[in-house]
Amino acid sequence: MSKKVSRRHALITTAVLAAGVMTRRAEAQSLGSLDALTRLPSGATLPTIQFFTPDNQKLTLAHYRGKGVVLNLWATWCGPCVAELPTLDRMAGALASQNIVVLPVSSDAGGAAPVQSFYDSHGIDSLPILLDPGGAILQSWHVPGIPLTVIFDRNGHPRAKLLGATDWSTPQALALVTSLTGPDLSAEPVVKI
Repeated sequence: MSKKVSRRHALITTAVLAAGVMTRRAEAQSLGSLDALTRLPSGATLPTIQFFTPDNQKLTLAHYRGKGVVLNLWATWCGPCVAELPTLDRMAGALASQNIVVLPVSSDAGGAAPVQSFYDSHGIDSLPILLDPGGAILQSWHVPGIPLTVIFDRNGHPRAKLLGATDWSTPQALALVTSLTGPDLSAEPVVKI
């Protein structure tokens, strides 16, 4: 009887491990290329949006004036979003010293709880929890699907967008975001005498 139990245990363990490997492979395959990024024309505008912190503080992009902004619309139930968000977390850590912020705005119906649970289970520690209750941004911008990432320069102008998931932590992606957001003008100027 114990051999049957241990064989069953071994089969279950193997199945669970295989499912985990297959899930990671599927997530990796769901990350697309930066080639899908669309550069926006100079002077492009988007409707003003607002999003919220878990304690219901209302924010807009104006709160981040002077910073480069990578705004990502996502949800915990979206497979490509789940695969992409850890790469955004790594990008946020890599670009923080350059005055570039990553703002992942969740459209989850359950508020902050599912987002916090996702962050905890995926080791997300460089990103804020931001919420779009009711999907108001998705409706205002007529977003056909998520994830959607929009890159804003330091003056608040949209410079590029990407519909779909990609690996934002690659050297190519980091260089692209740095280029699109423009130079950090908040740094002390160097004066040569």
